Amino acid sequence: MELHFRRCRGAAPLALALVCALAACATPGSLPPGTSLDQARQGWIAPTGQYALPGGGTRLEYARGAFGKETTMLDFDANGRLVASQQVLTEQNFANIVAGMPAAEVRLRLGRPSQVFAAGWHEKFHVWNYRFAGGDCVWFQVSISDQAQRVTEAGIGTDPACDAPDSREGRP
Repeated sequence: MELHFRRCRGAAPLALALVCALAACATPGSLPPGTSLDQARQGWIAPTGQYALPGGGTRLEYARGAFGKETTMLDFDANGRLVASQQVLTEQNFANIVAGMPAAEVRLRLGRPSQVFAAGWHEKFHVWNYRFAGGDCVWFQVSISDQAQRVTEAGIGTDPACDAPDSREGRP
């Protein structure tokens, strides 16, 4: 083996660079069904979250993309084999987030929010914000009661990243 390495020494960096470039193109959602949980965890991209599924399965979260607009969830059965994958930040999935839902259920369905802020004077709550590919200046917002850890309301809102200064400011 050492002799083979010496003969290929000049080609090794090029081959390694090619392998790395090809692996960078792989996405969690492109893994084939049946991929093992261990194989998915050892991929080039580390999961950003992990959740227990009913029946002993596991869900891996991969939050990524520009401004966090993509979150891919990989679902593994109790035997640790990939059975499903989906991009979860969609208006269809947002429609299923309803008042009274536990905060843990929102995390299981949508993953980590791209931004969180505290709000409320009388009843304290946090607003979880999810950017998504549905628009450049909108995000999905979920209000979570600090005390009950449940959704109080949810809906589409304006992303403050799109707020530009008023063009009339500073002008006569």
